[in-house]
Amino acid sequence: MRALTDQQVRRSFVNCSRGETKTLTLPKGFDGVEWAELEVFGWRDPKAPLRGYLVLDVDDEPLGIAVRAADTCMSSRTAAMCQLCQSPLPGDAVSLFTARRAGEAGRNGNTVGTYICADLACSHRVRTEIPPWLRERNPAEVVVERANELRERALAFTHAVRR
Repeated sequence: MRALTDQQVRRSFVNCSRGETKTLTLPKGFDGVEWAELEVFGWRDPKAPLRGYLVLDVDDEPLGIAVRAADTCMSSRTAAMCQLCQSPLPGDAVSLFTARRAGEAGRNGNTVGTYICADLACSHRVRTEIPPWLRERNPAEVVVERANELRERALAFTHAVRR
């Protein structure tokens, strides 16, 4: 991703109002974000723990979606997988996130959801947590492949929100 300002991030959201974007809390360390190592900039709102945000580049423009985590979480004894980065994790490290659809559909209450890493740190995981079935391959190639796949899955999710 290219570097974004606070204002660019706030203006990027397609499924919430300007008032909602003004009140969202950016993550600690926003000024030090390593943008070049991100396919998806994701974070949970520290002031509203069930709220989260995903921002990615689409056609050289930032596109953001607001998501909401489920009130409950799976057991840590259950195995789960993030549907964006495809990382296998304990159940309590994955959450069902729903996003209000953009436009009239969203105003009518329509949502789309998927299971995502609870901390929304998918871009970090594709670089640091190589699944066992990929460890025999060249690590650099695996990271590039996983990063590209994360971006494609994130684009598909944002497309579903914008439909």
